Amino acid sequence: MAELRTAVSRLRRELAALPADFPDRAIAEDQLAALAAMAAGGMPEIPRLRGSLLLIAGAIGSVSALGRGLGEVRAAVDLFGEPPRN
Repeated sequence: MAELRTAVSRLRRELAALPADFPDRAIAEDQLAALAAMAAGGMPEIPRLRGSLLLIAGAIGSVSALGRGLGEVRAAVDLFGEPPRN
């Protein structure tokens, strides 16, 4: 959980400091807030973590300045393992 909280916090700061505006910025900010809430609330649901990560990646994936932070969030989400298969 600590890795997820740290990575999400770092990416939120990087996004806030980014002067450029882009169409999906609000989506990225909302999903980062959702990840932060999940990390603060105990053991999150893996499918929800991965869904938020996917939305964040889609929203900021083309902003190269955020690539490293996004990679750190992905690595933190990956620590929770794969979602259960139906």
